[in-house]
Amino acid sequence: MEQHEIAALVAEQRAFFESGKTLCVCYRKEALKKLYAVIVSREKELIDALQKDLGKSDFESYMCEIGMVLDEISYMLEHIEGFAKEKRVRTPLAQFASRSYVKPSPYGVTLIMSPWNYPFLLTLDPLVDALAAGNTAIIKPGAYAPATAEAIKELIESTFERQYVAVVTGGRAENACLLDQKFDYIFFTGSKGVGKEVMKKAAEHLTPVTLELGGKSPCIVDETADLALAARRIAFGKYLNCGQTCVAPDYVLCHASVRDRFVELLKAEISRQYGKDALQNADYGRIINQKHFDRVCSLIDEKKTVYGSRTNAETLQVEPTVMNNVTWEDAVMGEEIFGPVLPILAFERIDEVIETVNSHDCPLALYIFSSNKKNIRRVTSKCAFGGGCVNDVIIHLATAHMGFGGVGESGMGAYHGKVGFDTFSHKKSIVDKKTWIDLPMRYQPYDRKLNAKLLRMFLK
Repeated sequence: MEQHEIAALVAEQRAFFESGKTLCVCYRKEALKKLYAVIVSREKELIDALQKDLGKSDFESYMCEIGMVLDEISYMLEHIEGFAKEKRVRTPLAQFASRSYVKPSPYGVTLIMSPWNYPFLLTLDPLVDALAAGNTAIIKPGAYAPATAEAIKELIESTFERQYVAVVTGGRAENACLLDQKFDYIFFTGSKGVGKEVMKKAAEHLTPVTLELGGKSPCIVDETADLALAARRIAFGKYLNCGQTCVAPDYVLCHASVRDRFVELLKAEISRQYGKDALQNADYGRIINQKHFDRVCSLIDEKKTVYGSRTNAETLQVEPTVMNNVTWEDAVMGEEIFGPVLPILAFERIDEVIETVNSHDCPLALYIFSSNKKNIRRVTSKCAFGGGCVNDVIIHLATAHMGFGGVGESGMGAYHGKVGFDTFSHKKSIVDKKTWIDLPMRYQPYDRKLNAKLLRMFLK
């Protein structure tokens, strides 16, 4: 779309929002029901698109994308009326007589920019929250997943008028045109570099933003961990979607006394889950494009590789790979990997772990495998990170009952469930002052003799 077309689209949505139709909770619920129904009816097309873009299997596509969106819609439909209600709060005695309440209100016209790694989930999940809160939305799917972007476009256009929900496809030119417009809220998921540009553009209009970014998420395995279970769960979380998951364990910090045993268990687990030749596994996906394939391959040091490293340039596949005896000087530790390569570093004391994590950018996720409650408390209390798990990985984002988001360099703001509804809502604080009484002490001329004690009694 050209800039004038995007400007016209934003103007249409603003006019529609100002009509007040989205303020009705019934209208929002009907929209969510329609969205649910069309996703169910187009499940096969969505699965085919995800397979084409990322090589995802039907099982993984439903488990990690389609099913999670349906679950978010179901949660919103169940709770939206309660979320949208005015909430009465206590009124200070000094404001007698009045009623105080908080009124959730939609921001207006929102922009949702999503990435390519989970192109359906990370586009539709924030859309569900935005619509539940009463906003209109323009969504911009990731350009690197064109089949899914087109499937989303067809799905949305068959369900909603563009003045309510619209899809803009394309690449950097369309992104730039969108960011030149004035939106009431911007929700961005992607890289830190692009996130900075989004924030700069939003600042020009003083537009609030949520930034869901990434980072090198550590996975700690101490000497008290159930090593077999840790290996099984880490292998699942790391190599899911070929490692192209923003909350995948980026590297393992393993206690030196159990590292060798853990490595052997991890190698056995990878073979068990993905087969001896993962590149022949129909359920194992691929790297999104040639650029990222070359980048991931460049991070593999054959001298430190203890499992995997085989690649197929024609299918853009990299098999699950493990590197041992890695240090922070290695190339693989210089950036977020975003691929099926898992470096393992050793530590001796839990204080080393805390120092290591806190000396680098705040990660989006942190995981610790341990049966030592003191270690768990110290790491989860002293390390800065967006969210995480104890004795598991990535599952903390698969719930509508708590928010998901980053901190520091890994992002700002959160969504999912009630937190997502609140993200796309402005909470108006309102005092409804009664007219049958009017306390005179606040008015000039001030009567210090009569009202000073009352004033100090109310305000202290």
